[in-house]
Amino acid sequence: MAEEEKGHVIKVFLVVENRLLREALTRILNKKSGIAVIAATAASSDVVEQISQHAPDVLLLDAPGTGSSNAHFLAVLRRQVQSLKIVMVGMDEDRESFLSTVRSGVAGYLLKDASALEVVAAVRAVVNEEAVCPPRLCYALFEAMVSYIPPSPSLRMEFGLTRREQQLIQMMSGGLTNKEIASQWSLSEQTVKNHVHRVLQKLGASDRLSAVELCRSRGLSA
Repeated sequence: MAEEEKGHVIKVFLVVENRLLREALTRILNKKSGIAVIAATAASSDVVEQISQHAPDVLLLDAPGTGSSNAHFLAVLRRQVQSLKIVMVGMDEDRESFLSTVRSGVAGYLLKDASALEVVAAVRAVVNEEAVCPPRLCYALFEAMVSYIPPSPSLRMEFGLTRREQQLIQMMSGGLTNKEIASQWSLSEQTVKNHVHRVLQKLGASDRLSAVELCRSRGLSA
């Protein structure tokens, strides 16, 4: 049963740069039963604190910056407001941008041509633990899962890899750069480089691709 049918009003916080779009989305959402926009603003240095104070159910967000800065922003945000559902709006049909937002914990991804009804439906869907993504990008998720390397006791026993190092290999297999990994883990790029070097040494691999292929050869790919 939908949240609004149980008497719960879905609290939405908007972080959208364009003022006209921000005001339009506010009007559209406030007209819908069971949804209330509790705040609407452009991105700012204190926006995470604002979101935390308002404690919304859903954050409706357009991309505030580059891929790496988005990942860092979302990582900080999810640490501060752990139960928050995030919907990205006005996005490009770009595989890497899409996968990066999914890895960052985004539950909804709407393209630039999304309708008002699709935005409303996405807000309601994520509150009910449903993911939202364009059908044209769904295949990218399946391809990413093919490259997924789950944490494995045999990796620990054979190579001495920690769970964190196994996660690092998984991210490498997904094509993430050191900078992107650093943003997601809130580490410096140099620290990630050191972790990668240590993993390659443990595996006896000469490069990232060799490390990923070695793990797959042990039957550890999903």
